[in-house]
Amino acid sequence: MQHKPINFMDKLALFSEQWSPKVVAEMNDYQFKLVKLEGDFVWHDHQNTDETFIVLKGNLRIDFREGSVDLAEGEMYVVPKGVEHKPYAEKEVEVLLIEPKGVLNTGDGEVGERTATNDVWI
Repeated sequence: MQHKPINFMDKLALFSEQWSPKVVAEMNDYQFKLVKLEGDFVWHDHQNTDETFIVLKGNLRIDFREGSVDLAEGEMYVVPKGVEHKPYAEKEVEVLLIEPKGVLNTGDGEVGERTATNDVWI
């Protein structure tokens, strides 16, 4: 077994696609995913799980049907399961997501053009 730390900045440098989370680690049934975001996403929810957003670089706004939360570098927010939300970033932001394995980035609704392929490791 190799004992090697995961460097988020090194991993982020390996891809440029936006809205396409990349798995960097698993813990039990949870995945740690790095993602680059810019612009507006789609309204969605996750009926069976919370979703954690940790901002590594930049600023992220998560809109809700009733308000929003602004996150700066080093801040995190947990979106409760079943709560409809829509991430937005005026400029590119780098985020660490923590969610159960198999969760689609566009939630439990229909698959669309912003739906990323699941379980892509980097």
